Amino acid sequence: MSILEIRKLSVNYAGSNGRNTLALSNVDLTMQPGDFVVALGASGCGKTTLLSCIAGFMQPSEGTITLDGKLVQGPGAERGVVFQKHALMPWLSVVENVEFSLKMRGVGKDERRAAAMDKLKRVQLEKYADSPIYQISGGMQQRAGVARALASNPAVMLMDEPLGALDALTRAHIQDLIVELWWQTKKMFFFITHSVEEALFLATDLIVMTPSPGRIAHRFKLDFSRQFIECKDSRAVKSSAAFIEMREKVLSLIHDAPEATRG
Repeated sequence: MSILEIRKLSVNYAGSNGRNTLALSNVDLTMQPGDFVVALGASGCGKTTLLSCIAGFMQPSEGTITLDGKLVQGPGAERGVVFQKHALMPWLSVVENVEFSLKMRGVGKDERRAAAMDKLKRVQLEKYADSPIYQISGGMQQRAGVARALASNPAVMLMDEPLGALDALTRAHIQDLIVELWWQTKKMFFFITHSVEEALFLATDLIVMTPSPGRIAHRFKLDFSRQFIECKDSRAVKSSAAFIEMREKVLSLIHDAPEATRG
């Protein structure tokens, strides 16, 4: 069983004025298959820095990240990343985008096409497999990005505010889809958002971070995503008394934080 372990992680940025900025300080986090961790906090709290370290895009100044006992020292296929912008290649079709990373790894044509079509089916895009990327909507493009990240069968899905640019109805639909994917795959998910409601709906584990420097200030175990799996009605989940109570609690934690830590 793969386990992601983050131990005493700190990140310093060297500024142009010669001063260092402590972006993250002494972060500890453990994830296991089936954990959906959502990082929430004001801009500048180090959420994206933490994700970049897990992805291997950035090396920590102190501390370690290990996956399945192996030190994370760079990007790898065992960590799939979905960016704020889909970063798909417009000259390729939907299915060609999804299978691209498999092609680069030397996977045979038939095998990679079968894997790509399976992932497109999971995100409800199989009918658009042969369409050019530029001909499908923004929400569909983000779903294609999710399918591409899933194509390599990673142990961890890293998602950096992927729904922020979508309209409210599309965003809600893809939230439902992401929960379904998490439930089906039992993978580890690490998700960044600025939306408290989105965080509560998706997370099995919510971490609230404070900036300057970024630390995990609060942790919550949640089961709203599992409630959705049972009832298939996200509106009912989000309008429940327990959901509203938790939303107000988390909002209070963020809004009542001292200005020095809110950024």
